[in-house]
Amino acid sequence: MADVTVTVLDNGPLLVRGPCQVSDHEGNTLSEGDAVVALCRCGESNTKPMCDGSHNQGFDGTLNPPS
Repeated sequence: MADVTVTVLDNGPLLVRGPCQVSDHEGNTLSEGDAVVALCRCGESNTKPMCDGSHNQGFDGTLNPPS
């Protein structure tokens, strides 16, 4: 099986590296290939589920918030 890694960027998207396919709820392919895919975590992207950088508008994606 091919290596696929998912990296959570601090205050940013999920980066998927390696061969993958992203499909919508109806099974339509949105993206596929070997390139890096950035998936939105903030909900602000105009190209969901892909990230378009809109998280720069104050998104706090802290994984371990201060207590």
